[in-house]
Amino acid sequence: MSENEERKRTARERLQQERKRDQAREKRRRTLIVAAAVVGVLGLAAVVGLIAANTGKDGDGASETGPLSAPSGAEGEEQLAIPVGASDAPSTLTVWEDFRCPACAQFENALRETIHELEKAGKIKTEYHLATLIDGNMGGSGSLRAANAAACAQDAGKFPEYHDVLFMNQPPEPDDAFADNNRLIDLAGEVEGLDTPAFRSCVEGGRHDGWVKKSNEAFQKGGFGGTPTVQLNGESIFPAKGKEQISVANFKKWVEEANKGKKPGTQRPAAGVGGSAGASSS
Repeated sequence: MSENEERKRTARERLQQERKRDQAREKRRRTLIVAAAVVGVLGLAAVVGLIAANTGKDGDGASETGPLSAPSGAEGEEQLAIPVGASDAPSTLTVWEDFRCPACAQFENALRETIHELEKAGKIKTEYHLATLIDGNMGGSGSLRAANAAACAQDAGKFPEYHDVLFMNQPPEPDDAFADNNRLIDLAGEVEGLDTPAFRSCVEGGRHDGWVKKSNEAFQKGGFGGTPTVQLNGESIFPAKGKEQISVANFKKWVEEANKGKKPGTQRPAAGVGGSAGASSS
């Protein structure tokens, strides 16, 4: 073999060795990426597990409900649901929410107008259940105080509007700003006719605290994964329904499919009683 041929052979062997080393490095890199992804998933599962475990550790003493005073117009088992929309609507949207919950605000901000549109059209009735999950996880009492204030707004027939205002003005999750009744009363000023002596007395006196705690107990016992828990006619639709992710278009489609062949509802609560569908104030 000539010297030139020997150099070529050596160059080919060196190139093959370099390729093998590159392949080995790439394999190790992919292995590390997969391992990191697995660790991330396990870490997320651990966080979710911690949250679920903490739902029973409500710092406000949710197991001691005290006197139970349900807000006006509350319905369902133990009167723990606040209804919005026509009572005879063909479909029911059930929503479990915490006013300090960022995911709840994301859900509301994305679907609020659509939900109100379908409520007004008599296509759905929404039943709101209030929880205090974040108080238990992060400490504080903003979830409880905001839920009590929302129940006071229900007494005044202003729940939908005030509910929307609270979510549109939600503080960062670690900020327990809703624990301040004065802040909740200030926000009531954004809903026409809500900031009254009766509303203020209800908020400051914690009239519905026992009812909120009872509602949170029901949430804990319900085996739900977290807030928001959203169901259409008893079927979970958040963050997805089957393989379809929730979106405005999909939500409308799901309601239309559920209501096929059924007439819209027309029965509305009497004026001055909580539960009428309302657009959000801004």
